[in-house]
Amino acid sequence: MPRLRSIASSLGVARNSFFVLVCSLLLGALILKFYGISIPVLRVAGGFIVAVAGLKLLSEGSHKELEASADVISRTELLDQAFYPLTLPLTTGPGTTVINSLGLSRASYTSSTDEIVFVLASLAAAVAIAITIFLCFAYADRVQLLLGPGGTDIAVRLSEFILFCLGIQILWSGGSELLKSVLHAGS
Repeated sequence: MPRLRSIASSLGVARNSFFVLVCSLLLGALILKFYGISIPVLRVAGGFIVAVAGLKLLSEGSHKELEASADVISRTELLDQAFYPLTLPLTTGPGTTVINSLGLSRASYTSSTDEIVFVLASLAAAVAIAITIFLCFAYADRVQLLLGPGGTDIAVRLSEFILFCLGIQILWSGGSELLKSVLHAGS
């Protein structure tokens, strides 16, 4: 039964990730334009959220207490976590900034054939990402057995650090673009 819960939760994260990516691609640019949010501002805000999530995970330390109580987590609690924090901001958070940028670049296509090819290729990429997310989440327990407790702890801490670094990189990219626009506006 725990294996079925894991697969159901993994499927939920993968499904949610697919829909977040597709909505970001198809509607993200429209929403950003409606609210007047530029890509650099989106990067700063998204980078900040991802960096804070990574820092929070890093500062929490080992998850051994969570493993001890994993048996008492109900199926509904696992499914509730399938969207937040697993889908957003941790799994698809950095990717939605890129997808929104791609969505904005869609307006530059002159022929409808180019735009159709772009959308189909983007949808195929979202499907591939969702399948990869499902496999990673569904088989995480087997990877954990393969790595052992020490190896798992190292891999988790490294992943948390990389998540923090990704957030800082996204934040830096957006911040430097904003700074350049301020400096060029003053010239």
